[in-house]
Amino acid sequence: MKKKLIALLLALPILADAQNKPALQAGEWYGEFSAGQAYIPFKFEVANSNTLGKELKVTLINGKERVKLGIINYRGDSVFIPIQDYDTQLNAVLQGDTLKGVLKRLYSDTDKGVSFKAYASARPRFPTAGVSPYSLDGKWDVIFKEAKTPENNVGIFSTQGGKLVGSILTNTGDLRFLEGVVDGAGFRLSAFAGLSPYLIEGKFIDKDHFKGQFITSHGSQVIEGTRNQNARLADPYSLTQMKAGAKTLGFRLPDLKGNMFSLSDAKYRNKVVIISIFGSWCPNCLDEMSFLLPWYNANKSRGVEIIGMAFERKSDPAYIHRTLTHLIEKHHPGYDILIGGKIGDGNKVLPEIDGIKGYPTIIFIDKKGIVRKIHTGFNGPATGLFYDEFKKEFNELIDQLLKE
Repeated sequence: MKKKLIALLLALPILADAQNKPALQAGEWYGEFSAGQAYIPFKFEVANSNTLGKELKVTLINGKERVKLGIINYRGDSVFIPIQDYDTQLNAVLQGDTLKGVLKRLYSDTDKGVSFKAYASARPRFPTAGVSPYSLDGKWDVIFKEAKTPENNVGIFSTQGGKLVGSILTNTGDLRFLEGVVDGAGFRLSAFAGLSPYLIEGKFIDKDHFKGQFITSHGSQVIEGTRNQNARLADPYSLTQMKAGAKTLGFRLPDLKGNMFSLSDAKYRNKVVIISIFGSWCPNCLDEMSFLLPWYNANKSRGVEIIGMAFERKSDPAYIHRTLTHLIEKHHPGYDILIGGKIGDGNKVLPEIDGIKGYPTIIFIDKKGIVRKIHTGFNGPATGLFYDEFKKEFNELIDQLLKE
């Protein structure tokens, strides 16, 4: 009897600790990031990651996009939600039914984080008030007024199931899946996929013009829009060019195992080669990889190869190895991933081109090893018809190069 009593007393602290352990409620959650005087709403879902229900995972929600994050970790009263794709993490404390904390950029030693709070709720991303006399549906010329060199961007929006969805395309990529509302006060859209939250607020001047703000944790800038069903970006094949007299690329780069690769290798000889210049930190690059991966599996037998050339946030070999190992283990690209170096090293690695204008960039090389075209940026699935147009042009170009 005495032994049983002692065992029970020893177990009490363990039972108490288990009862006090924080646990996020399964279901829908609503959150807000603090950005100066503004609050950027975001939505996510907490659900069991396996049939035993022992591990909970978070999925971020932006329109039809679902971004699955890592398993929730607990230490004491703290909650940690890793976002490995972007080397960020939500660090918080569960106070009652409210999660309060910061979004931390783990790759930065000086990052103070972006404050947020969240609670279990099925409330919508934005409340609505009244009915707008105008619609945002369609294509728009959009200008970011504070940009160093203002240029036309393209907004594409539609109302689906009572929600406003869409994206803004720039010459180097798109803002991915935006979700929001149009009402009597104007329109509001937001998104958070793990790297940086952003918010767009605008008011209609008339049915064909609006003025608003693009807000991030770093600040805000004025945007203006003009309805234009023929809105277009600059030709993505015109932004990056080979230098005068250059026709081929002479790089020699390692993979994670230290194996060296160049275009003169037998593996690439007499084949069409696609070089994807990317970074594991780049949302549009991951969208491009999601396109290239199944495409490569379906077409590699035709005599085409892909090389992923990675430029990362840091030059530290251990950091690069960790981030690229995660990317390969998660996405299983199937094609060679080479280490280009740090962001900004492109001019040294590829001196034959006139500079990397944006991530991602695709270089198309024919069977003779000659660079035929360079495509700057990537507008992904959130851009609808623009994404379909890219896929069509991409396949037509590859078909042409394979026939030669």
